[in-house]
Amino acid sequence: MVKAAVPLVLALAALAWGVLAPPVVQPQAYHAFADARAFLGVPNAADTLSNLAFLVVGALGLAFLWRERGSSERFASSAEMRPYAVFFAGVALTSAGSAYYHLAPDDAGLAWDRLPMTIAFMSLVAAVVSERISVRAGSALLWPLVFLGLASVVYWRWSALAGVENLRPYVAVQFGSIAVVLAIPILYRSRYTHGAVIFLLAAAYGVAKVVEVYDREIFEVGEWVSGHTLKHLAAAGGIYLLLRALAKRVAI
Repeated sequence: MVKAAVPLVLALAALAWGVLAPPVVQPQAYHAFADARAFLGVPNAADTLSNLAFLVVGALGLAFLWRERGSSERFASSAEMRPYAVFFAGVALTSAGSAYYHLAPDDAGLAWDRLPMTIAFMSLVAAVVSERISVRAGSALLWPLVFLGLASVVYWRWSALAGVENLRPYVAVQFGSIAVVLAIPILYRSRYTHGAVIFLLAAAYGVAKVVEVYDREIFEVGEWVSGHTLKHLAAAGGIYLLLRALAKRVAI
């Protein structure tokens, strides 16, 4: 009971913070990325084209799951597989949403970037619940969690257009889901080998957030690549590590 309460408390705390804390607005300086170079007519080419990494790893993930259908070696059932299917679909869609945003960065485009990202964040929570706590619980949570994530982005965009901007619910969804995804593996053992890959995925995402913050500083070292481009590659690399672990795992 105590173990089950920890992720629940984290989720409720994130929800309360997102709803009750003072509003947060999207800083417009966020859109001023360091590397604005065009290539073959593509604006902001490195930040835009690096999103192909998400398309590749998302498509590879979906192809892997398609090959695994009907097998019980790496997934106990199709219900356990479903959150990962939604996750990799969200990753693939992030490629399109983020590329669209980086062609001409502004708040409207950023909403299309964030919508598929929340699909990936929230479906990963359901996947972790399924394989470490209960397949039934993970299945029941999948679509409500995805809806909650999408709603946080829609609310942010609506609030901005209405003149009462509040980004906080989206921030709560992003970092609250990460907290839950990390807490559950600490408390619950996976039913499969290679379960520790979830921490590598979290580490890759942490690296992605750090290089994002130092976007310009990284770019100014030789002007080869920016921090934001590296963010895309680091995050996609972490997802690829997860995919590799899923392909290798067996039931314990």
